[in-house]
Amino acid sequence: MKKAFLTTCVAFLFLTATAQENSYIVKTRGAKKKAQLELAGDSLLNQEEETARDFVSENFKFYSLCDWQEGMKFMVMPEKYDLVVKTFADAATGKEVSSMSLRHKIMIYKGHSESSDGHHRVNFYCPDNDKDYYYEIPSGTFDDYCYNKLGVPTLAYLGDVDIAREKLMGKTVYTKTQYYRVDTEYDGDGFQDVTVDKDMEVKVVAVGVGTRSYPVKIIVEDRNGNEFFQNVAISKTNSGMRDDEFIMDNAKYLFKNSFELVDDIMAVNSYNYRAYIGRVVHTKAKVSMMNEATKKNQNIPRMIGFQIEDINPHKNDTKFTVKFKHMILGTYFYKDVTLDQKSISGTSKDFEKEPDDYFSALFAPGPGRNIQTTEGSRGMIRMGHVSVGFTEDEVMLAAGEPDEEKPGENGRYTWIFKRSNNKLLCVDFNGSRIVEKYYTKDGPKKARKATGKRRTTAKKRSSSAGWQSGKGTPL
Repeated sequence: MKKAFLTTCVAFLFLTATAQENSYIVKTRGAKKKAQLELAGDSLLNQEEETARDFVSENFKFYSLCDWQEGMKFMVMPEKYDLVVKTFADAATGKEVSSMSLRHKIMIYKGHSESSDGHHRVNFYCPDNDKDYYYEIPSGTFDDYCYNKLGVPTLAYLGDVDIAREKLMGKTVYTKTQYYRVDTEYDGDGFQDVTVDKDMEVKVVAVGVGTRSYPVKIIVEDRNGNEFFQNVAISKTNSGMRDDEFIMDNAKYLFKNSFELVDDIMAVNSYNYRAYIGRVVHTKAKVSMMNEATKKNQNIPRMIGFQIEDINPHKNDTKFTVKFKHMILGTYFYKDVTLDQKSISGTSKDFEKEPDDYFSALFAPGPGRNIQTTEGSRGMIRMGHVSVGFTEDEVMLAAGEPDEEKPGENGRYTWIFKRSNNKLLCVDFNGSRIVEKYYTKDGPKKARKATGKRRTTAKKRSSSAGWQSGKGTPL
């Protein structure tokens, strides 16, 4: 037994040295080129996929063993248990073959058959060494075996990997958990657990094979150039996992619990829009929204987080009224938007006229910035008031982003906000970026149309106005 185990170890060391010649084997940046005899066990999967149509259900079909079609591609990905238990036999000799000697080799399904002694087999061709292999079903017929939802040990389904490469490479996604991994070995399976921010925007930079249970390895990169990955189950074809095992800590190994496509979260349309209630989004730019408390439209600055409370379709058009809860203030805002992404095609006349009407043009997934406020300031901000002592962030929460900024002396500066009644709200900041006064004044005079008679010069108006303090000024 010792001799057999040592032989397996030597074979493993040899195979890991050539692992990177296979394009399905991908690694995060920083993995070291050294082989070690450590077979990292992979923790297991997640809860059931949503029944609503989404990226997974539209692109990845589950194939039970009964439905396998000749030509389906798999890769041998043995785990610790497979060091001792052999899965395949050489079709030419009938002798069992070490799983480790077949590690990272591709197996192409060739159907099933019955041997002369009555044993049922699942047949494969390996293009890597031009040999035929089979997996012998332990007992019973092929039909008995496949209808019990069983599969072939060690095999990771490459069909999911190929589709994921086509659909995800270069795409922007958002992290849906905090727990991912980075590779520590270039030639082996070593990894290190890492913690990242949830709802962070990242880019898919590589897609390869993971494990039998979680066949698709997705490597992403954040804005700072850090790479990390997750092995995920997508169609669950031959994953060896039951649906009820995709719970607890294993839940993150379902695609939808680790990543979310920007297109997926923004493709909110009439058939599934209520599924997005409860999601957290943030403003991508300055957005005008109706404040429930003041009953007035208010300019919300970028990167402010909201939770979607409700979505109600209009009866006479394609628009929806979305009710948002402000993540900092707890107040409610409303915005009429168009949720159907299909109309954003570059040819839509409506889109060309009103680009700001579309949900995806206004909001992105994630909580936005964490802005600090005081108990006293929050009450004033909820009513749209600015007051002395406010920080820049508090002013923006109350008034939005300024339309203009004018520099002053000794680090002082003024933010100017245009109001609907042709008035300007001016907010003066001291050198510490704290409001020291605020006031309103008349905006630019509107040009008058010429008449037959020459008008006399109107009385001059004072361009200055007294600054206010105390309870603050409404916007």
